[in-house]
Amino acid sequence: MKELDYFTVDRALGWNQNWFPDWSMYDGGCAAVTACDLCILLARLPRFAALYPGDPFHVTREDYLAFSQEMKPYLHPRWQGIDTLELYLSGLTAYWRDAGVSGLRGKGLPGSASWTQARELVRAQIDAGIPTPCLLLYHRNPIFRDFQWHWFNLAGYEEFDGDFLVRAVTYGTDFWLDLRELWNTGRRRKGGLIQIEMEGA
Repeated sequence: MKELDYFTVDRALGWNQNWFPDWSMYDGGCAAVTACDLCILLARLPRFAALYPGDPFHVTREDYLAFSQEMKPYLHPRWQGIDTLELYLSGLTAYWRDAGVSGLRGKGLPGSASWTQARELVRAQIDAGIPTPCLLLYHRNPIFRDFQWHWFNLAGYEEFDGDFLVRAVTYGTDFWLDLRELWNTGRRRKGGLIQIEMEGA
């Protein structure tokens, strides 16, 4: 098993989207939350410190709310949501650029790829200490109902007997999900994963 050292806010794991006083972010701010969480964790590395204006090792609710307002213009809630990898990457990389940070590249792995490709991406990201933003659109299995049309971060994995479980962080807590089941949605329109690469890593 491997888990990232995720930050906490008021004893919650990462940020709880239900805490947003802004209705648009409360209802549709999941993409911005994953981007904020990602940037906070990356900002623990000195070369990427400019990604988060607060203390990435001690995140307060006030600091996170202020930061989310900085991220909102880049990944703002909209009628259809941030429903493609390209839309997400456009906003995230624009934020990196405006923050004055170089040395990071993002690319998407579409849900049409094999689940084994997803497994290798997640394993490589977590081993490198980087969470993996994940977009799930529709899913035929009702156990994923609460994750539909939603962005969340994958921040750990565990392998045993051919199974590959991933640690999904969202709404201030975590859930262990079977990646093969999560990936094979049974729907035509799919989401996918965001891969983050560090130059020189």
